[in-house]
Amino acid sequence: MIEEETLVLQLKQKDQQAKAFEVLINTYKERLYWHIRRIVLNHDDADDVLQNTFIKVFRNIDGFKGDSKLYSWMYRIATNEALSFLKSKSQKLKVSNEHLVNKAVENLRADVYFEGDEIQHKLQKAIASLPEKQKLVFNMKYFQELKYEEISEILETSVGGLKASYHLASKKIEAFLKDN
Repeated sequence: MIEEETLVLQLKQKDQQAKAFEVLINTYKERLYWHIRRIVLNHDDADDVLQNTFIKVFRNIDGFKGDSKLYSWMYRIATNEALSFLKSKSQKLKVSNEHLVNKAVENLRADVYFEGDEIQHKLQKAIASLPEKQKLVFNMKYFQELKYEEISEILETSVGGLKASYHLASKKIEAFLKDN
């Protein structure tokens, strides 16, 4: 595994950029895909957003200052791209974001890339019912097992606020699962 600082330096040097970007993609594509997929829920949409994320990373790598970890910066870009994608799609379809997400949850059963059972489907419904920030925090903590400090860097929010959001999300999911 290449050191993050070395990778960033190589990404900023034109003669090493192509090879370094290939390493970057191979290192982070799966984690970023699943992060995005948990936001947009649809495989094809997640692929599109992932591609846009890497394009944005490539175009803006010179602006990366190193104030945060590279993967935190990329997760922030991926999160913003996924949320922007959902907003844009809901505007095009002239439906609310919530309606769009609920429709995506309903379509999960038909998605050949969704390998979950009935319990997983109910969990996805419960997560979809959460406010946006709680949904993001819950997915990053529960599925990706990120530390609060890492999530704090990605979402640019305090650790205390994240803990409260995760706790509230967990309680709401628990209540949703009991009622359904």
